[in-house]
Amino acid sequence: MVAYEQNRCDAFTSDHSALHINKALLKNPEDHVILDKMISKEPLALVVPAGDENWRKLVSWVVWGTMQAEELGVNQSNVAYAQNSSNPKIKRLLGSSPLSGADNIDLEPTFMTNVLTHVGNYADIFDRNLTPVGLKRGLNQPWTEGGLLYAPPMR
Repeated sequence: MVAYEQNRCDAFTSDHSALHINKALLKNPEDHVILDKMISKEPLALVVPAGDENWRKLVSWVVWGTMQAEELGVNQSNVAYAQNSSNPKIKRLLGSSPLSGADNIDLEPTFMTNVLTHVGNYADIFDRNLTPVGLKRGLNQPWTEGGLLYAPPMR
């Protein structure tokens, strides 16, 4: 990106999200174009230190929980209301019904209520951080909407 900003090259490549973020950081973002044609697929994933199994489980539960919340229609603005839901999936997600698996790393049953209250579901996070820099959801949508995001059932 430095060489591009210094006009030492005419273009640069990166994954789609990085291109949008780098464009937003340029002095005059509107003077630059991101081409529509994708030339590669590079899935991005979370990385955690090897050997910290509890941290890996926590990160996984939180990411899956934000995806599951979006699929269930629970977001940052309605999480308090959703706590009264009779939907068993929502009850498990928000901690009013037992959620096995998360307790083996000492998570409170309402850990996802706290996450959703503070940062929202996957769409809330995406819309707040990536939509403003021009990134479209595309395949980064729930499977129910034609995307590739799928979280294992919260049980």
